[in-house]
Amino acid sequence: MNKRVISSLLLLPLWSNLVLAQRPTSTLSPQPSQTGASQLKLQLPLSAESISRNFTTKMPEKRIAPTIESAADFELKLPGFLNKNKTLALLLDYDGTLAPIADNPKKTVMPIATEVILNKLAKHPNVFLAVISGRGIRDVQGRVGINGIMYAGNHGIEIESEDGSRHDYQLPVEVQENYTHLVKELRANVEKNNAWVEDKRVSLTYHYRDTPVDIKESQKQVAIKIIEAHGFRANQAHEAIEAKPPVNWHKGEAARFILKHKFGENWADEIKVIFAGDDTTDEDAMRLLQGLGKSFRISTDPEIQTFADFRLARQDLVSDLLKWISDAYGV
Repeated sequence: MNKRVISSLLLLPLWSNLVLAQRPTSTLSPQPSQTGASQLKLQLPLSAESISRNFTTKMPEKRIAPTIESAADFELKLPGFLNKNKTLALLLDYDGTLAPIADNPKKTVMPIATEVILNKLAKHPNVFLAVISGRGIRDVQGRVGINGIMYAGNHGIEIESEDGSRHDYQLPVEVQENYTHLVKELRANVEKNNAWVEDKRVSLTYHYRDTPVDIKESQKQVAIKIIEAHGFRANQAHEAIEAKPPVNWHKGEAARFILKHKFGENWADEIKVIFAGDDTTDEDAMRLLQGLGKSFRISTDPEIQTFADFRLARQDLVSDLLKWISDAYGV
């Protein structure tokens, strides 16, 4: 079955609301769904037989994924997946994936071994590298420190190509105004007891890791109520709450845009794709790639339900993942 058709059909409800401006610095903005849907339908030359066949296609679903516990497991469980003569798109989260989670996001750094391999992979002509993070784009760029690769920040709302051109998702004015009020109210009411607000310009993270245990839950619930009262989505993270704008744009949509922008409509047929992430926000990208590439969820929980193809039992296995790729591509 044509992977391009599967990819397009799975994401049609979201992409029907988006139009990409055709210029070096572009924005992604909401459009009326009926118009967008009709535009997208014109781009899908599907026969009645193809449409009927795809309605029977199994939709992405969460399950307990097979576990990778050692470097040797990559080749044992994915024999022949990598091909040095075929382009690989390597999409990676930062916190908890490339870098271990720290008690404060300002202290997060990549292990030296990971940094060395990542820099080598970024220079390989058959490896395309993109980092998709919940951090602000300038923050994650500074921490990864590799030029000439693609970055997405704020869960994909900010996107910057290798040449520096931007493809940001344009938030509605009302959402931007609500965000400003949200930051102020959170800081006035729950930025206390060692909890603090990380303002990332279009989304934020409320960190409460160091809040005393006896008041941590109640203070967190107040923060969630404030976030939701301003129309934002409150997502649980590692000892933190992510406040995301109420738009149909996330890491999955960002990953799809990046792949389409770089490799065209037929990306699923033309290249290999690997994605790795550790958080609930990464599941959107894992859902996108189910059946189209290979994704890895970093988690110590053996019972975790995930869209990923494999679970990495420890964060340090990410270095082994990169080593497996570098060995296959002769880096």
